[in-house]
Amino acid sequence: MHSQARLLSSLFRTVSFAVIAALVMMLATVPAWTQNSVPPTAVQAARMPEFAARLAHPVKRPSPPISPALASAKMHRGPLDSNDIYDNGPTNGNTDAWTINFGFITSDSFNVSQGNNTSITGMSFAAWMAPGDVLDSAEVSITSSENGGTSYFDQIVSFTQSGCIGNEFGYNVCTETASFNGPALNSGTYWLNLQNASSAAGDPMYWDENSGPSQASQNDVGTIPSESFTILGSSSSTTTTSSGNYSCPRPQNGFHDLRDFNAPGDSGVAIDSDGNLYGALGGGGYGPGVIYELAQRAGRWLFTSLYGFRGGSNGNVQGGVIVGPEGVLYGAADGGIPNCGTNGTSYCGLIYKMTPGPAACPTALCSWNETPIYQFTSGTDAWGGSPSAFDSAGNLYGISQPGGAYGAGAVFELTPSQGGWTETIIYSFTGENDGGYPTSLLVGHDGNLYGTADDGGYGFGLVFQLVSSGGGWTENVLYSFTGASDGEVPGGLNQDRFGNLWGFSWCQNWETWPPQCGGYYGEVYGLIFSLQPSASGWEFNVAFTSSGLCDGYMNVFNALTVDAAGNLYAAEGGDDYYYSMHCGNILDVTTRTTLVGGNANIFGNITSDAKGKLYGTTGTCGFGTPQRTDGMIWQYSP
Repeated sequence: MHSQARLLSSLFRTVSFAVIAALVMMLATVPAWTQNSVPPTAVQAARMPEFAARLAHPVKRPSPPISPALASAKMHRGPLDSNDIYDNGPTNGNTDAWTINFGFITSDSFNVSQGNNTSITGMSFAAWMAPGDVLDSAEVSITSSENGGTSYFDQIVSFTQSGCIGNEFGYNVCTETASFNGPALNSGTYWLNLQNASSAAGDPMYWDENSGPSQASQNDVGTIPSESFTILGSSSSTTTTSSGNYSCPRPQNGFHDLRDFNAPGDSGVAIDSDGNLYGALGGGGYGPGVIYELAQRAGRWLFTSLYGFRGGSNGNVQGGVIVGPEGVLYGAADGGIPNCGTNGTSYCGLIYKMTPGPAACPTALCSWNETPIYQFTSGTDAWGGSPSAFDSAGNLYGISQPGGAYGAGAVFELTPSQGGWTETIIYSFTGENDGGYPTSLLVGHDGNLYGTADDGGYGFGLVFQLVSSGGGWTENVLYSFTGASDGEVPGGLNQDRFGNLWGFSWCQNWETWPPQCGGYYGEVYGLIFSLQPSASGWEFNVAFTSSGLCDGYMNVFNALTVDAAGNLYAAEGGDDYYYSMHCGNILDVTTRTTLVGGNANIFGNITSDAKGKLYGTTGTCGFGTPQRTDGMIWQYSP
């Protein structure tokens, strides 16, 4: 028995030593710079045995002089060339360099002094790397402060490499140049940030340190010496850049472009309790669209694609997303069962739930999981429906325009259960006095449902209420629009903390003479209305009109939001195609002031977070390209 125990003990020690030895060997193969929270500089890394062997020769002395070859390198400090906006040279090459990959960000300030609307078209910088390495690409961003703040440009760009010269530490010091469609900047101070540098060898990449006049920073270290770089571009005397006949707004008075995109994605954003933004874009790796997150980390907004739709029964993305009570996302896709539509072959649509991937996912790039919680059927179901809001019990409500028992739209409820979700059509519109083709829905503070519909008693739309009673739901029409000065076709219903309902409509001046909306005959003006509960019913009032806000044949409101403090904000825009005139504003309706204005009809949605900041998306006018053909996710801080 004792000999058996000794044998087992010896075997255990042998296995333990083998495991420990294996772990030591594994750790030895991991570069030291990936094990430290603070990355080594290039000189520190050159002294590490595991990396020094990759360099051309060992370190000769701790503080070598600048070699004549590096001193005469292309990048220099002196008079600016014709296409240089800012020069922070010269290339030093023998002092030190700072990491720009493995999750570390190096930032450096630069000045624009050529006047407003200075277009950035590229950059050059000096990089340290092991002999034989080639820098393929890096993430370049231009912001209002180090590692973050307002983002004016943020893209992965490709670099061309030239003029590589060996330095005293065994590295090659190379000039890296990239051309890109950068932002148009006004005079002032900005920050250039480099990160996520990549090469085929996967080695560290470093940004050359010099004695330039700028300020520099590293995200895990703080203030560091300045780096050698040049900003390329050209200046212009104009103050705006056009897309077609648009004159796009620039960063102004708290208005920021958080992220540009070059795919359809102007369906707005949803905000979770932590202030993260979520939305949907067309395109993606598979083509039918992606769900994204824009989250703030260490003062920077980081964009992540969460899920790519695959088309077919899996669906194409439809509209935006909403955040559920458990913090996950819900939305609609046009997949599901293929027996709907006029020809009976279109997909009926589905409602999906989007949840994070496994907790053990080693990177931030792991895909989220799409789970269809209900697939609509043909006939009287709410096919083609989309989710709108949750109630306090976790039930999900939504609307469908083509579905319902009468084909005039429906309101549906999805109730969670242990085996999944159960759908109930709680109201089918007839298209008569009760309305038809619903356009918005919200869960009121009293638990009742409120919404708007295109059709109504006078044929101009209405605001409705659905009250749960006796195991069913009863509709009450709160207001029917007449098509006169009260407008027609309401939308964008919101409720403030006092229970008042707010929405928008428009008034058409060709209905009567003299013009009933003010202004000129033939023009279309937007209006914002309120419905206030009273002892005798609901009192309708026109609170605000867009008449006179900007010139144009059509000038209407596109969206509303009420913040936590009760302030009302609106997205407004208009077009006069005859005169090629455009208008777009973000308005504070409470104080009747224009917060952001421009000659581009780009503001189609708006929402607010718990701190009162406003967010939305556009289909064009992103700050990232001179052509302004891309859209953006914007933020406004009142």
